[in-house]
Amino acid sequence: MAGHHYLPNTPADRQAMLNTIGVQSVEALFADIPADIRLKQPLELPSAVSELEILRMMQQRAGRNSNVDDYPCFLGAGAYDHFIPSVVSHLAGRAEFYTAYTQYQPEISQGGLQALWEYQSFICELTGLEVSNASLYDGATATAEAMNLACGVTGRKKVLISGAVHPFYRQVAATYARDLGFAIQILPVVEGKTAADQAVALLDSDTAAVIMQTPNFYGIIEDMAGFGEAVHRHGGLFVAVVNPTSLALLQPPGEYGADIAVGEGQPLGLGLNFGGPYLGFMAVREKYMRRMPGRIVGQTVDTQGRRGFVLTLQAREQHIRREKAYSNICSNQGLCAVMAGVYIAAMGQQGLQQIANTCMQKAHYTAQRIAAIPGYSLAYGSPFFHEFVVKTPRSAAQVNRALWDKSIIGGLDLATVDAAKADQLLLCVTEKRTKAEIDELVSVLEGLK
Repeated sequence: MAGHHYLPNTPADRQAMLNTIGVQSVEALFADIPADIRLKQPLELPSAVSELEILRMMQQRAGRNSNVDDYPCFLGAGAYDHFIPSVVSHLAGRAEFYTAYTQYQPEISQGGLQALWEYQSFICELTGLEVSNASLYDGATATAEAMNLACGVTGRKKVLISGAVHPFYRQVAATYARDLGFAIQILPVVEGKTAADQAVALLDSDTAAVIMQTPNFYGIIEDMAGFGEAVHRHGGLFVAVVNPTSLALLQPPGEYGADIAVGEGQPLGLGLNFGGPYLGFMAVREKYMRRMPGRIVGQTVDTQGRRGFVLTLQAREQHIRREKAYSNICSNQGLCAVMAGVYIAAMGQQGLQQIANTCMQKAHYTAQRIAAIPGYSLAYGSPFFHEFVVKTPRSAAQVNRALWDKSIIGGLDLATVDAAKADQLLLCVTEKRTKAEIDELVSVLEGLK
């Protein structure tokens, strides 16, 4: 066996282990694998290079990428380019948080447990609900787990999901539903909003849950209260999918009758990260907390009356018998939850409100400027938060290419999720976008009319 400088075991170490096992060579360990299917030649890999050479190669390849540090970004659709204070990575990067996994030994994990408990408390304050877990994988799995929870609570299998819920979330929910035997019906969408009258007509005594999103996938703020009242009349649960940044301005789900609030926590101090890892949050009314998936951190006291933190009410398959588990969610996004907690604490109530208000004001300024360009118009007239759909005189794909040529990251080409919307572009404006960047976006669009 060839030596590898990065392996700690010397040839003598390896031979000693083989002698203990009772074989003469490493190859003998694979004797049970038929000889005719074994690889009899080296892998087709490039020859080894030095650390300096590999570092230079990786830097060159990374340099080919353009990112939000280089180009202003007007792309949202579930992942948002917000400013992240340096305190977030500074605190979350401490070894106590950065290297931690599950806090199975609370006596040596009080710091990590308290950080997650604080995160849960913040999520409860934002959503207006009583109990939060210590995070899920992302917004899509949180939505699917909310569906699972609602079906478990009601004993029903019919779920109504608005067609204005993020399409990726609906796809993940459909995957869950296929294996769990749930029946999903998609609620119709008219002018970018869920068609209330048609949706209410689909409710019946078999409905486990109605899942709505606000601001929805098209950026529009939905009328949530009416849906909550309607589903409760039929004994079902109301699930609200929400953007946490918007909750600094909009009514919290707990106030308009939501039983479960879920969403993507990436806007709370997490970078775009080329698509992940992200953070799914979930909050529920207290009576449903025993069916919550994932970890829940509780506050208690020790034998001397001192405050302490522990994992509690764990109903996932790692902690109870598999057949009695309410979810098979295992490793969660604990470090991401810590980062979100640090971000919320650093921003505070006023800071979060300022960020949300700035996003909304800049988005509306941008929308007004674009709508004034001949050939362009806003697809919908309903109130929106920081995303909106623009109808373009050319295909959205062509518009995005022209923006990219001018070093601007455009919006989401809606043809990627609906072929009938090839001339529609979903744009997002966060607090990071400057007036100069917005005006440059408008200038490029004017040149394409």
